[in-house]
Amino acid sequence: MKVLVVLTSHDQLGDTGKKTGFWLEEFAAPYYVLKDAGLAVTLASPKGGQPPLDPKSDLPENQTEATKRFRADKEAQAQLASTKKLADVSAVDFDAIFYPGGHGPMWDLPDNTASIALIEAFTRAEKPVAAVCHAPVALVNARAKDGKYLVEGKRVTGFTNTEEAAVELEKVVPFLLEDRLKERGGVFSKAADFAPHIEVDGRLVTGQNPASSAPVAEALLKLLRSR
Repeated sequence: MKVLVVLTSHDQLGDTGKKTGFWLEEFAAPYYVLKDAGLAVTLASPKGGQPPLDPKSDLPENQTEATKRFRADKEAQAQLASTKKLADVSAVDFDAIFYPGGHGPMWDLPDNTASIALIEAFTRAEKPVAAVCHAPVALVNARAKDGKYLVEGKRVTGFTNTEEAAVELEKVVPFLLEDRLKERGGVFSKAADFAPHIEVDGRLVTGQNPASSAPVAEALLKLLRSR
């Protein structure tokens, strides 16, 4: 089975002058959950090539067994350095799609036409769609077969308003993810700040924060194995 992993290409944290990108744990943990289960993982991003890493996710206090493994994995690093351009991949070639978070997706994924088209194609084909932390932002403008917003009436989660306030970026992000998912009709649920929490509704899997990244990948794997 083949999984498409879509990372951000955006590296500017609003107008702060600071850098952002994808969150390392949210990529590394699912990457190894899927690879260790024998799945073929293809990486893509809006611009292709090396996606920007959020420098904060590389700090010592944010390291996990998965990130340490990635740092020692030359093959995985080479794969990450040469992601495919999002417009050049097709849903027909994959069994599922997964979006790691980080703040970068808040800027370049909500309105990305290639990303939206992919999500809608996976949904129409009844293939699993998964996203963690800020990456459920990729879902907010996608539509279901009936033309309604994809998340309308679906149980979803993502980085919460209180978590955004805790990292002091609630006034930096273009909008609050929790609010936008609710505006789109999503049935939003959450655990305590930074505690693991996932929601599975049909073939849609979402996770709240970095601690939820491996559980999201495990839920995605379960869906794939049940097909």
